Amino acid sequence: MAPINTSNSYAVVQKQYSDTSELPGAAYTTRRDPYPSRFSESPKKLWLERHEPVIKGRELSGPLSAAQLDEFEEKGFLFLPNFIHGAALEELRQEIRKLMNQEEYLTRDFSITEPQGNEMRSLFAVHFLSNTLKKLSEDPRLTGAVKQILGGETYIHQSRINYKPGFAGKGFNWHSDFETWHAEDGMPAMHTVSASVIMTDNHEFNGPLMLVPGSHKVFVPCVGETPENNFRHSLKRQEVGVPGEQALTRLIEKGGIESVTGEAGGLILFDCNVLHASNANMSPDPRSNVFFVYNRRDNACQQPFAAPGPRPEFLAHHSDKSWSP
Repeated sequence: MAPINTSNSYAVVQKQYSDTSELPGAAYTTRRDPYPSRFSESPKKLWLERHEPVIKGRELSGPLSAAQLDEFEEKGFLFLPNFIHGAALEELRQEIRKLMNQEEYLTRDFSITEPQGNEMRSLFAVHFLSNTLKKLSEDPRLTGAVKQILGGETYIHQSRINYKPGFAGKGFNWHSDFETWHAEDGMPAMHTVSASVIMTDNHEFNGPLMLVPGSHKVFVPCVGETPENNFRHSLKRQEVGVPGEQALTRLIEKGGIESVTGEAGGLILFDCNVLHASNANMSPDPRSNVFFVYNRRDNACQQPFAAPGPRPEFLAHHSDKSWSP
């Protein structure tokens, strides 16, 4: 299959929207937007060229080998089995069970329940809620790998526990995290990496993470303007910020779909812009993971590029601020 040509996509789209009043986020900002999205109608180009390199700290020492950095650069993600095991893994599982069973969290904004039902789907800002998870986020093996990828000092933009109960856990639509963080949080550039530590065995039937290898090399603009307080709906079922089927089809034809399966304790590192999704949990086995988003300090969020206002701090942390419920 012929490679996707991205060489002129950015210039063409910027020419198409050379007047800032025509940019999709023009109702909210007059800044030049390198990654315009949330169009009111389908743009002429399916995607834009990515400007930032994927690997920015290759010369730095750290836990990742040259071959692992190459794999991350090419595919946009990397799976490291047995990152945590034994007593350390069991301690984390106990901590997660304790947090997810806190009844007082169920009615709070930082706790997201299933679209149908009252079972907790996601719990945010967990490195502020738990010293155990804060310690995990600061593990030198994790922060060292992140620094090799990002090439600079970081802070945690977001943290959460994801949980899919057996038979009841719903899926997540295809999306790029960066598209949301750029449009709704004001994240300027792709200097961000996500780390997901899987707390339960991930197999093909309990809704594992699915990714499109190579899709991180382009930015897919999305159709649909951002409603006010979109997070209240998108964290249950994302409908705005979802790439179109034509772009998805082309990228999947080129890169395929890869699901990450493995035993509890594995670590998934993935680029902020790689397209990913997950199916519903069709098995009796629950699936859960702890998720940390590391953003480079010089890439701190500004005003949203395509949203009426910034999202709450439990979703988008500041580098110099702590958070409490």
